[in-house]
Amino acid sequence: MRLDDLTFPDSPACANAVEVATAFSSPALVNHSIRAYVWAAALGVGFEFDRELLFVAALLHDVGLVDVFDSHTVPFENAGGSVAWVFAAGAGWPVDRRARLSEVIVRHMWAEVDPVEDPEGHLLSRATAIDITGHGVDDLPGEFRAEVLARYPRSTLVEEFLRCFADQAERKPDSAAGAAMRRDLATRMAANPLERPGADQ
Repeated sequence: MRLDDLTFPDSPACANAVEVATAFSSPALVNHSIRAYVWAAALGVGFEFDRELLFVAALLHDVGLVDVFDSHTVPFENAGGSVAWVFAAGAGWPVDRRARLSEVIVRHMWAEVDPVEDPEGHLLSRATAIDITGHGVDDLPGEFRAEVLARYPRSTLVEEFLRCFADQAERKPDSAAGAAMRRDLATRMAANPLERPGADQ
């Protein structure tokens, strides 16, 4: 498996999703979002899924963590899903497709998503778990992981992500972010093979 073998959808909505993510998120979070799509697309080889929907969801799945879109009343994934719904409306997507986009983003924080009911949500949930904690990382070949990390480095992801989640947990303790922090997310992120030198070997 090679990175250049994966299909990156090039619709206007996908290009605009990259623009939005880049405008409002840090470089580390943007790279995380791109890697989330790459891991998801790699896991989805041989399965049918909507590449445009998955790509836009991956690029916008953490937008609810950034200050300008943060909500003090709902979990960040719900806030991000709402932002994505508005984005999709501007892109001219029909209402049911906007709802699917929001649903995929909300479900990326679920422990499990039914691949039959929601293949895009299933793939994004697995991909973000790989990138954040390394859960399921062995499902991706080492050389492929190395290639992806070289093109889209992790940089300050751990520090930024933990800071965001700690803030979410303090203000919204009943959220999935709060639960993740109580399960010692910092230790799990530090143990992610993607963070260790030679993890790609």
